[in-house]
Amino acid sequence: MLSVTHSNGHLLSSDPARIDLDLVHHWLSTDAYWALGRDPEVTARAFAGSVPFGIYRPEDGRQVAVARVVTDGATFAWLCDVYVDRAARGRGLGGWLVTGVRDHLAELGVRRILLCTNDAHEVYARVGFTPLDVPQRWMQLDRRPPVTPITGKEQSGGTPLTVDA
Repeated sequence: MLSVTHSNGHLLSSDPARIDLDLVHHWLSTDAYWALGRDPEVTARAFAGSVPFGIYRPEDGRQVAVARVVTDGATFAWLCDVYVDRAARGRGLGGWLVTGVRDHLAELGVRRILLCTNDAHEVYARVGFTPLDVPQRWMQLDRRPPVTPITGKEQSGGTPLTVDA
């Protein structure tokens, strides 16, 4: 289990018992483009089947950031649900979080870590992530329901919204 204290007093920990799942669910389901509207039970299952990492404030131990890793613990990992509380951004915590995850996985011998981002490429690049050099080798099976472009919410089955131009 990882437990590291930053010079500013913040604690980075992989202890699942420390994760404030209600807070994490709130962050992800209301403010993370990839998880808007996510059901609390889905968040709970996702974290139960993953290695969670959290950053906690020195003053009161309140969680201010999260990441989770889906991994076999030996060769491969997928880094996901990386989130820093809006009030704690701009202090380098996201980079420190990803660096801690990267280094912890390296100690386990994990050689490949994948992630997907729309807007934080520079954060990940600073700790060694690079774009895939041969994306045509990678494939996916995406079973997510379609999303309406107006609301960002999953469609409930009826006729999709259209806009006449």
